[in-house]
Parts: sequence; structure tokens; C-alpha cells
Amino acid sequence: MSIFLDQNSNVIVQGITGSEGSYHTARMLAYGTQIVGGVTPGKGGQKSEHGLPVFDTVKDAVSATGATQSVIFVPPPFAADALYEAHEAGISLAVCITEGVPVHDVLRVAGSTSGMRIIGPNCPGLISPGKASVGIMPGHVFSQGNVGLISRSGTLTYEVVDGLTRAGLGQSTCVGIGGDPIIGTTFVDCLREFASDPQTKAIVICGEIGGSDEEEAAAWIGEHLAGKPAVAFIGGRNAPPGKSLGHAGAIVSGSFGTAQSKMRAFEEVGVPVADRPSAIPGLLLQAL
Repeated sequence: MSIFLDQNSNVIVQGITGSEGSYHTARMLAYGTQIVGGVTPGKGGQKSEHGLPVFDTVKDAVSATGATQSVIFVPPPFAADALYEAHEAGISLAVCITEGVPVHDVLRVAGSTSGMRIIGPNCPGLISPGKASVGIMPGHVFSQGNVGLISRSGTLTYEVVDGLTRAGLGQSTCVGIGGDPIIGTTFVDCLREFASDPQTKAIVICGEIGGSDEEEAAAWIGEHLAGKPAVAFIGGRNAPPGKSLGHAGAIVSGSFGTAQSKMRAFEEVGVPVADRPSAIPGLLLQAL
């Protein structure tokens, strides 16, 4: 199995005729994802350059294709409306790739779209290797296997996965949850799913400075995760004190959200923390 996404997922692309949407639609199709159509207001009835039907609304797309998942490539001012529209049309999983979405927009959407899982915004998406890819991840570095991965960083995900693949450690599902202060799906949300997924035998968590998501993940692991080893990595440990780096969510306030506090939280529940990404495969092999 896998989590959130598999070979049977029917996906639509909101913003399919834009440059980013079109480019990544081609890549998702090439990977084998079942992209069944797209949405661009005012272009309903046309075909995309990939030969897929284009609809004016998500409701029309869902009605015609039976899609249950959506990936969103629209400009930041329209991302919240795109998520609302997906929810109203009955989409169960919306992956918002768009970065720069106003925090207040995300707060409003998260509080009023019950029943629809949102991944992102400002995320690379997710991939269940050998089955389907939704987002912007480079599929060639992934391999099918039993390691689940959760990461706040897209490029760090690709670096870590490349190391896992080279070490013979394939992946069940890799989820890029995004680096903004407010996101739809957290580390803990993914951990719950991986804990009950029979394909996933081990978990890698790639965090970074800022916020408290990693500490909350460590606490959940200590209380609930049994029988599945985990390894962590925290980016930003060399950030100068008082300076925020990278993602919008990488903001440290005093001793809160520091790399040290996150590393300590994982180590206290028995999760080894790699001192560099290239050390993750070795630690995972030891844990297994």
C-alpha cells in the first residue's frame, strides 16, 4: 500500500493551461499518474496540450471524470478560492503547490474545508514510487520500497531520497508538507497514516528550524509509534542566532523552534538524529 496516493487515484490539475501547470502535468503523466483533466476558468470545452479535457469549474471536472484529488498550480491571490472550489466539488485531497499564499488565506481555508485533506501550500507535493506522483518531485530519484518520508523542504527531500535509493532503501510514500507557518497536513498527520500502513516499515523525518511541528512529532512518536523505527534530520542548525533563513516558517523566537530543541526532542524518544543528510541511510539501516 501507500498513503494518500496510489495508482488508482484520479487527479485533476487546477491551472492546467498555465506554464507551470502544463509543464508538471506532462511530467506527472509520464510517471504514470492518472491525470484525468484540468480546470481553467473560461477555457472549458477545450483540450490541454496533453490532450486532456479542460473544464471551467472543479465541479464540472469532478462530474465528468470522477476525480477525487486535485493538484493546484494557480497564482497566490487565487489559491484560497481554488481550495474552496475543490472542497465544494467533493475533492478529498488537494495538493497546493503555490507558494506565497497569504497566511490569513490559509487559516480561513483550513478552518472551513472539513473533510478535505490539504497538503501545502508551498510544497513539492507527494509521490508513491512506482504508483503515482502529484506535484513537482523528480520521479527518477525515487524507488519503490518500505520507507516513508515526511519533509518540510522540497530540495532536501530529493537529496535524502537519492541517498536512500542508492543505499537500496526504497520508499512507500514521500510527502512534502511545505515550509510555510500554516500548512494543511503536519508531521503528526503523516505519522498517523504511516503507522497504520502495512507497506511502510520505517520512517524518515526531515525538519528544520522554526515552529514546533517537529517537537510535536517527537512527542507523538514517543506515545504512539511502536514497531517502526524512525530517523530524523533537522536543517538550519548553523543559522545565526536571531536570523530567519529559508522557508517562511523557519522563524526562531528565543530558544523556541531551535535546531537544538528539535534534535533533543527526537533523541529523548529514541529517534536518532543525523548530523547531515548523507548519514540518514546508515542510521536507518542500523535502526532496521
